[in-house]
Amino acid sequence: MVIENVKGNYRFIRGGGPFSSGCAAQPGFAIVHAAIRPFATLTQGFDLVERHLKENHRPIDALCGMHLRIPQPLTLKGFEEFNRPYIERLKSWGLETEGTNPVARTNVALAVSPVPEAMLAGFYYTEPADGSSDRRSSTFVLSGAAEMRAGEGGKRELVAAGDVSADGIRRKLECVIKALAGHLRELKLDWDRATAVNLYTVHEVHHVLAPILLPALGAAAQVGVNWHYSRPPVIGLEVEIDAHAVHRELVLAP
Repeated sequence: MVIENVKGNYRFIRGGGPFSSGCAAQPGFAIVHAAIRPFATLTQGFDLVERHLKENHRPIDALCGMHLRIPQPLTLKGFEEFNRPYIERLKSWGLETEGTNPVARTNVALAVSPVPEAMLAGFYYTEPADGSSDRRSSTFVLSGAAEMRAGEGGKRELVAAGDVSADGIRRKLECVIKALAGHLRELKLDWDRATAVNLYTVHEVHHVLAPILLPALGAAAQVGVNWHYSRPPVIGLEVEIDAHAVHRELVLAP
C-alpha cells in the first residue's frame, strides 16, 4: 500500500514493522542523502537531524529515511526492544502518517570494527527541486530487505534458513531482489534510476554477482554495488540489500 505523506512531500510503502518499505519524492521535490562521518550516537544523531533540517528550512516531516548501525545482530525480542525508543522518537516528531511510520530504514551490524552502541550513519530528506519531469522527481529510498518471504497463511519465513552454502546464498539473494523489485513497482519506479545499491553480508557472493544480481539491476549495475561487510539486524538473517536514487549527497559531522 502506497501512502501520500503530504507534509513530507513524499509517498511511501506501508511496512510491516518499525519502518516503511521505501519512499519516493513527490513531483517538484527530490531526496537528499546526508551521510554522517564519523557516525553519531542516536541521541547526537537525532539532534543533528533536527538541526540540519531547521537550518535548511525543511520541516521535520521531510525526514524520509535513516541508516543505523548496531553492535551485533539481535534476537527477535531484542530487535523489538531496540525499536521501541526509536519509534517513540519518531512519534514525538509527529511523523506517523495514517497510523504507520513513513520513514524508510536500514539497520545492520558491522562485522569488523563494530560500533560500541547503536549509532546513526546517515539520513534522507526531501527538498524542493527545480522542475518535475527529470530524474530528480523520481528519487527514492528502499529500506534494507533480507531473505524473508510470505509462507503459508501469510506467515513470514526465512528462505534457505541456516544454509550459507553457495546455493543457499543464491536463493537468499534471489528472494531479496524479488522483494525490492516489488517495492519499486509499487512506487512505479525501476532500478535504472538508482544512484547507489548496497549489499550487506559476510558471506561469499562473487558467484551470484554476474549471473543474478547485476543483471537484475539493469542500468543501475553501471554504478556498481557497495559491499558492506556487515550482518542484518536479526540473528538468522544473512543477506540484506538496500538502494537509493538521490539528487544530492552530503557528508555531515556530528
